[in-house]
Amino acid sequence: MTNQKNEKNMAKKNGKKMDIQKIIEFKMNFNIKNLFIIFFTIFFLFYAFKAISSELKKNLPEKSITTVVKDIKNNQVKKVEVYDNRMIIYYKDDKLALSYKETSDSFLKILRDSGVDPEKINISIKDTQSSNGIINFLSNIIPTVLMVAFFIFLFRQAKGAQDSVFSFGQARVKRFSKDMPHTTFADVAGVEEAKKELEEVVDFLKHPDKYKKLGARTPKGVLLVGPSGCGKTLLAKAVAGETNVPFFSIAGSEFMEMLVGIGAARVRDLFASAKKSAPSIIFVDEVDAIGRARSIGMMPSHDEREQTLNQILVEMDGFTPTEQVVVIAATNRGDLLDTALLRPGRFDRRIVVDYPDLEGRKAISKIHARGKPFTAEVDWDKVAKRTVGFSGADLENMLNEAAIYAARNGRDKITMEDIEEAATKVKLGPEKKRLQSDLDKKLTAYHEAGHAIISHFLPHTDPVHRISIVSRGMALGFTLIPPARDKLHETKTNLLEKISVMMGGRAAEQLVFNEMTTGAANDFDQATQMTRSMVVEYGMSELGPINYGPISDVTEWGKTYLEQEKVSQSMMAKIDQEIKKIIDTAYKQASSIIQEHREKLDAVAGELIKRESLDQEEFEKIVGKKQKLNS
Repeated sequence: MTNQKNEKNMAKKNGKKMDIQKIIEFKMNFNIKNLFIIFFTIFFLFYAFKAISSELKKNLPEKSITTVVKDIKNNQVKKVEVYDNRMIIYYKDDKLALSYKETSDSFLKILRDSGVDPEKINISIKDTQSSNGIINFLSNIIPTVLMVAFFIFLFRQAKGAQDSVFSFGQARVKRFSKDMPHTTFADVAGVEEAKKELEEVVDFLKHPDKYKKLGARTPKGVLLVGPSGCGKTLLAKAVAGETNVPFFSIAGSEFMEMLVGIGAARVRDLFASAKKSAPSIIFVDEVDAIGRARSIGMMPSHDEREQTLNQILVEMDGFTPTEQVVVIAATNRGDLLDTALLRPGRFDRRIVVDYPDLEGRKAISKIHARGKPFTAEVDWDKVAKRTVGFSGADLENMLNEAAIYAARNGRDKITMEDIEEAATKVKLGPEKKRLQSDLDKKLTAYHEAGHAIISHFLPHTDPVHRISIVSRGMALGFTLIPPARDKLHETKTNLLEKISVMMGGRAAEQLVFNEMTTGAANDFDQATQMTRSMVVEYGMSELGPINYGPISDVTEWGKTYLEQEKVSQSMMAKIDQEIKKIIDTAYKQASSIIQEHREKLDAVAGELIKRESLDQEEFEKIVGKKQKLNS
């Protein structure tokens, strides 16, 4: 209880400090803005008054000095203002006039010589030297002050994460402390091997003496490699939450700047801060932004990115065993990184964070299910089997979409139906209620039924999970056949049967309508890519177990075509023949199965036209249970 109270008090104090800092920053910004507005207003009013008064004085009627003296004798003048050689005459009828005299002559002497007593009128002699001096001073100082204030205002507004315009060389790093809300390893699932590796790093930093006794040193770098959404950044956050040491987080792109040398300066600043706080951890997200191999592309030796990379290499290799600074980096393009960055002594450990397996998906789903109400029918084993190929981010998004779908339909708990709809939405996109003619619906129904029938009656394919003629994304319909279990290998037989399933849509259209449609274009694209990989990469053809090199896009005369590297023209022709032979065989197999089970094809298509969607149980009521192979 005492510890909880102390934590609450610390949180309140930290909150108050943050509030005070925000208030001070707000007041500083507010004062600068006000100061700028005040100076601008003074500048505008000063010059406006000066311009208006000079313009008014220019438009006054001009009288000779003799006429003015005569008017004074006639008692018509009330007041005279004398400005060196210029005089403004105020008449009793409220009219004004302008007159000039020699600068050396005294207006009082002129009046006396004309027999006029100067005391009869109000004569005001102005000191133009002092007034002109003030005007000239203000005219010079106000624009200068305004310019300085304007640039200060711009610098403060454009500073971003920097404290000032002069701090370009400082790293835009976020520092996490133990007082901040944090993620722990309990919030991470599906990547158990990666967790164990990082737990060792955390233990190194917490108990360094235990390892020093055996002569072990702290790993200098840990590289997290894997597809997007699989939890690399989440693992770094968990390390920050588990350790009681300073944690510095920065993105690779934040080192780069328009000015030359800024990236290297920021690297030096980042590592200097980490060394001062050692033991500490540096996390660099998307490290491929600055760590790409220097031999790739036309990168000159003075390139800013290369200079930044060189500085990172120097800083990581310059650590001494006592400094206890660990660098964790994450990327989904590990194949592009420079070899000097990956060698032992810099990144000692390379951890692959891949898509979660069945148990991993189940654990991740339960973590993201916290705080959400579910009905008793929700089976997390089924959810895990249904989401083969989903990343952790996909699962989190799926459960969020399920909660939104349930709320939209007025339910207070999330059902299995909501999860199924959300999983389909994440994989294929939202439903689109397009206006379709009866013929379009019939074509789509037979096309999707053809895929489902072929998959159902081939022995090595997975069971059909769902069929629908409701448009999603770019597709007018879909046949969902997720793997029944995670597979690490694909056999030639499995791949050939998958190609046959892809040909099922066109085979059904050809048999029923004796016509071809554009709906099979995506099926052909996927089938061709899979077949080409079988022939070129996997050695699954009569050409033998040879890898014929990667395929590259070549553009000539505005046209793009595929070219096989280091392969002769005659061999490329043989590759094309093998691809055609495999696809033709798959199409004949699909046509044969469709003809054999024409009645069931019609029954499935008819139900799809009536109900738009069929799940696995409804589909198997029509065609029967799928025969399982003995394994």
